[in-house]
Amino acid sequence: MTRLLLDINLVLDVLLDRHPDAEDASAVWSAVESGQAVGLLSAHAMTTVHYLNAKAVGPKMAGKTTEALLSVFDVAVVDEAVLRSAAAMGWRDFEDAVTTAAAIRSKCDAIVTRNTKDFRKAPIRVLSPAEAAASLTNRGRDARADS
Repeated sequence: MTRLLLDINLVLDVLLDRHPDAEDASAVWSAVESGQAVGLLSAHAMTTVHYLNAKAVGPKMAGKTTEALLSVFDVAVVDEAVLRSAAAMGWRDFEDAVTTAAAIRSKCDAIVTRNTKDFRKAPIRVLSPAEAAASLTNRGRDARADS
């Protein structure tokens, strides 16, 4: 099964209903919920989403959102080894390097991000939300056709 690490911008696009980006991000999220792919969020993305959400809607609602995210997505570990791998990449944006290192450590097939240009140097496949959604939709059609 395809393993996708979703960048934080996808989660925020869905949670904040940011148009026009929310549509493709929601399609990827739905594909994960329906079992067409395994979706992962990095541990640092989870803490950032919780922090931003708590500021916007309060800690109680933020806690519920975090629980909902954990019921849909697995968490890609961010530990010392991941941080050292990210630092060794020498990227300008350390957060993107950490996301990449976490995806590699978690044996993901791709990172899904709206900011694909920020991941040009990634030694892993990088997909836009539209590309990921199309790929998952086609894969789902192919599986039904084979049945």
